[in-house]
Amino acid sequence: MSEAGRSLELFFIDGRPDGMLTAEVFNWTGHVLRTPRTQIAKALARVEAGYTGVYVLLGETEDGPLAYIGEGEDMRERLKSHVVNKDWWNEAILITTSANNLHKAHVKYLESRLVELAKQVGHTPLENGNQPTRSSLSEAATANMEAFLDTLNMVLPAIRVDLFLSKARPKTVTAQTQSNRPAPLFSFVVAKHGVHATAQLEGGEMIVKSGSKARARWVGSTDQKTHYGRLHDKLLSLGILTIDGDHSIFTEDYAFSSPSAAAAVVAGRSANGRISWTLPDGRTFADWEAASVGEAAP
Repeated sequence: MSEAGRSLELFFIDGRPDGMLTAEVFNWTGHVLRTPRTQIAKALARVEAGYTGVYVLLGETEDGPLAYIGEGEDMRERLKSHVVNKDWWNEAILITTSANNLHKAHVKYLESRLVELAKQVGHTPLENGNQPTRSSLSEAATANMEAFLDTLNMVLPAIRVDLFLSKARPKTVTAQTQSNRPAPLFSFVVAKHGVHATAQLEGGEMIVKSGSKARARWVGSTDQKTHYGRLHDKLLSLGILTIDGDHSIFTEDYAFSSPSAAAAVVAGRSANGRISWTLPDGRTFADWEAASVGEAAP
């Protein structure tokens, strides 16, 4: 995805942040409608609900979050059947174009790619059974659909749909700060548990580097496990953390939303990342942050 800025327009249809909304990006043909199930009748009355497109159902069962990805030449008819036959979902995302210029092969391709991406990320189990067959498109049409997906993967997290948002990061050149200086490399060491991790702040995320050593298992309290402990377990299940004796190793760079989230997964317990992560000169993340803010002042 390009690092150039993009302009996203959200329209809250009934003026409520938890109600129906549409999302569009300047110079992108895509159109996204998010609706709670409680407003599904109103959503299906909209013209774009009858367009050819792909849709995502989000909800949960007693086993946890669940999602379903489908496609249809008339999404309205497909969603009507899901209202009757699926009782677990509570939100629907309808993805199409403003001019209704997707056709069956397009949406079958998009459906297959979205299922593939969701399974790769592994955030939420899918009710979908087998991997949908990817339709055969020309080279040009395939490139167009991949470009469509590229923008869609920016739009969906902005409307709180992170089903396809991977926190794994490919290896890149040395990260730069906004002043074009190399981003500092922080360390977190707990020698007695074999913990030795390194991380950099990139794009507002704490990126723990591949090869970093963390605790093998979560040892924090049960209450803490409902948050960072579950993330620790998930990274193990996805293979991003692999057990190696008494500790686990990051198999690839991974982005955390905060220094404390990164520190907790590395330590296997709740940890204050602002003081756990340190620079080679002994300064903590909090020290570095305070100095950076001071430098940014006019």
